[in-house]
Amino acid sequence: MRRILFSILMVFSIFICACTNKPETTSLFNRVDLTGWHVDVPEMDKNPNAINPFIVRDSMLVSLGTPGGHLITDAIHQNYRMEIEYRFAAEPGNCGFLVHASTPRALYEMFPKSLEVQMMHENAGDFWCIVEDITVPDMETRRGPKEEWGIVEGKKRRVVNLTDNSEKPLGEWNRMVVECVGAEIKVWLNDDLVNYGFNCTASSGQIAVQAEGSEVEFRTLEIIPITKITNTDK
Repeated sequence: MRRILFSILMVFSIFICACTNKPETTSLFNRVDLTGWHVDVPEMDKNPNAINPFIVRDSMLVSLGTPGGHLITDAIHQNYRMEIEYRFAAEPGNCGFLVHASTPRALYEMFPKSLEVQMMHENAGDFWCIVEDITVPDMETRRGPKEEWGIVEGKKRRVVNLTDNSEKPLGEWNRMVVECVGAEIKVWLNDDLVNYGFNCTASSGQIAVQAEGSEVEFRTLEIIPITKITNTDK
C-alpha cells in the first residue's frame, strides 16, 4: 500500500512540475526604449543629420519608414513562436519581419542575410529570400520558372502567400504569428494560414524589423520557445 501511494505521489509531482515549467512568453520590446535591439541604417553612416527611423511612441515600437534600414535584435533566436501585432499608421505601404538574420547588408547593401516574412499591404505573408532559401509546396506556381529562382539580386526571390484578403482594414491591428522550428517556417495572419515553408537554409539567427518606406506601429512583439511546428491547416 505504501509503495502504491508513493508511486501515485511521484506521478502527481511530475505532473505538477510539467505544468509549472511551461515555457514563458517574453516580449522583445520593453515599451520604453530600444534595449535589446540595434539599428542598421546605411544613411546614418554617411549623413550626420539622418534620423533614426525606429522610435518608441505611446509605448509602441514605430518604424517611420525612412531612411531605409533595419532594427535587429542583439540576441540570436531559434525554435520559437513569434506573435506580432502591427498596423500602418497612415498611408499603407511596405514593411517586413525578418527571421534567421545574420550577415548585415548582404543584399543591395541594405538587407541582412535572412528570410523575410512580408508585411507589405495586400501582400502580407509572402516569403522573400534574402541570401537564404526556402522550399514551399507548389513552388513553380508560387515563385515562377525554376531557372529564374535565386537568393541574390536579379533573381526571383519572392514566394507568394496562400491567401487573399487576410489583412484587416487599414487602421485596424493585424495579428501575425510566425513559427520557426529547425528548417520549417509557418505563418498565420489574423488566424489564416498564409505561408508554410521547409528546407530553409538557416535555422537560427537574429530577428529584424524593417523601415521600408511606410510608417508602421507595433504594439506586440512576443516570443515563446517551442519544439515543433503547429500541425493545423488554420
